[in-house]
Amino acid sequence: MRKFALTMFIALQVPVLAWASPNPKLLIPEFAGLAQKATDSVTITLDPALLSMASRFLDASDPQDAATQEVIKGLRGIYVRSYTFDKDAAYSQADIDAVRAQLSAPGWNRLVQTHSRKTRADVDIYIMVDNNQAVGLALIASEPRQFTIVNIVGAIDLDKLHKLEGQFGVPKLDLDAAKSAPKQQDNSILKK
Repeated sequence: MRKFALTMFIALQVPVLAWASPNPKLLIPEFAGLAQKATDSVTITLDPALLSMASRFLDASDPQDAATQEVIKGLRGIYVRSYTFDKDAAYSQADIDAVRAQLSAPGWNRLVQTHSRKTRADVDIYIMVDNNQAVGLALIASEPRQFTIVNIVGAIDLDKLHKLEGQFGVPKLDLDAAKSAPKQQDNSILKK
């Protein structure tokens, strides 16, 4: 009877423990039909197995490839959705807002938020920290004719993260320029 009671107690605690630990992987919609409407689209889903396979194609003797291998060593996933359209309002802002809403969960911290009233562009960069270790990063950039969502999951070394810029669908960021840009100018930090 004690074994049964102990087993039931442990079984009931598993969902509580799973709920309590932060989850850096965002639930990104499939955006069904947007690829057909978009002039350009990028969909990247690299889980641990695919990341491992992709890292094997990098040349360890090339300093940039070696640095990229070092960064992705602790990652568990890279997820990118990016769409560009030839007209305004071709996508549902509610879909983007549903992803943004996930970033209010415990563990997520905002690093950067920019908004341009002139271009109607918004950029949000969040990081999830667990036990003083960055375990997730999320970037959401939206404009009337374009949006990009990037979610990087796993142990992230922020000092080395910039090595992923321009690779695996991760856009180039210019965080220093965003910090020093005058407020009246367009503060978009995504390089096109």
